[in-house]
Order: sequence, then structure tokens, then C-alpha cells
Amino acid sequence: MPRRRGPGVLAGTWFPAEGTARGAVLLLPPWVPWGRSYFHLRGRLQALRNAGYHALTLDFPGFGASGPRAGFFDLDFEDGLAFLRRQAGDLPLHLWGVSCGGTWAHPALARSNDVAGAVFEDTSPHLIEWSWRMAPRLRPGYLLLRTVFPRAYRYLDARPHARDLGLGAVTYISGALDQGVRPHETEELARLAGGRCHIVPGADHLGAVKVATAEVLALALETFRRATKA
Repeated sequence: MPRRRGPGVLAGTWFPAEGTARGAVLLLPPWVPWGRSYFHLRGRLQALRNAGYHALTLDFPGFGASGPRAGFFDLDFEDGLAFLRRQAGDLPLHLWGVSCGGTWAHPALARSNDVAGAVFEDTSPHLIEWSWRMAPRLRPGYLLLRTVFPRAYRYLDARPHARDLGLGAVTYISGALDQGVRPHETEELARLAGGRCHIVPGADHLGAVKVATAEVLALALETFRRATKA
């Protein structure tokens, strides 16, 4: 799919719904080497297709066959969403973002009125705050970024954007043992967005769907159904 910024394209895979379609979902992966292939795990794609949703998985720039990185990823999310709209016609659109995929979606969703529902797994309210905890040896660089680029630092904060999402339904999910995304942060994002929060006991980062697969899938599908009834 075409990009508005940077060379190359955005790589994605389209999975049509089985039977009559009721909506389409854009899936944004975490920061893992296999990019969009992450969603082949834990039954997300099959659950969506079985429930009547088209699905589009996306590689962020710098991953897979997508072009190189060029600035923040929120415009790339918007490009993926525009492609999904063209593919889905007038069907309701939804988002499922995991970890940084969910964080990057927040500023773009705050500018959009074309998404009905969203699910965020293990989504940090601020990627630099997450990195500060999880990669402490790089703290001098994070402090420099915050000092030299204060506007960019504020822009990367998902909390102000969460207030402006305006979705029909939204659910935030994370693990109780996640040291990078703490339960109270997930609860805060859900409160700001006017959505629901679910903390999975015994789960670390990216572990909620491993510990409680059926529960997470059911929550996502129920969120998308509620979004189109709102």
C-alpha cells in the first residue's frame, strides 16, 4: 500500500472474512522482528474471520517488506487505515493494536472519525517512559530527547490523545506482571478513553493473550460488536 511519507511502500496482508462481512479490522503489531506475522499466533486472525471481520495486518516502516522509517509512525497508521477503508467499502472499521502498535495508533485515532471500535493490548501510555524502565542504560538519551524535543515528547504521550478518541467502544488489556506497562497505567488510559480495562493475572508483557487466550479473543470480538451498536 502507498505511503505519504518516506520511500517504498507499507507491506500488509489482507485476510477476507469467512461468510458475510460485518466489519474490517486493522491489526498493528508490537516491536518484534517478525512484524505483522505476529498475528498468526494465538488465533486472532481466525477468530476475526470466523466472526465476519476482514483483517489487515501491517508492517511498520523498517520491518518486513515495508520501506525504511521516516519520522513518527502515526502517519503510516493513517495510510494503513486509508487502504483498509478502500478495501472494506462502507463496512465499519476497527483497530487492534498491540504494545507500540497501540501506542502509535492513539494520536492518529484522535484525529479520525472513521474507526468504530478499538482493542489495545499491553499498550504503554508513553513509549519513552516504557523504555526508561526497560532499557535503563539508555536513560541519558531519553533525558536528552525530553529536554531538547519537549513538543515531540508531549506528542508521544497517549494519554491526552486517549481523551479525544471518540470511539463507540474501546477495551484496554494488559498483564498484572507487566513491568513496562503497569496495571494502573492501563486503567488510566481506559478511564481517559471512556472504555473498559481488563488486567490478566499472572501475565507479563505480551503475555495476556498467552495466559488468557480465549478471554482476550472474546473481549475483542465483544468490543467490536458493541462499537457498531453504540
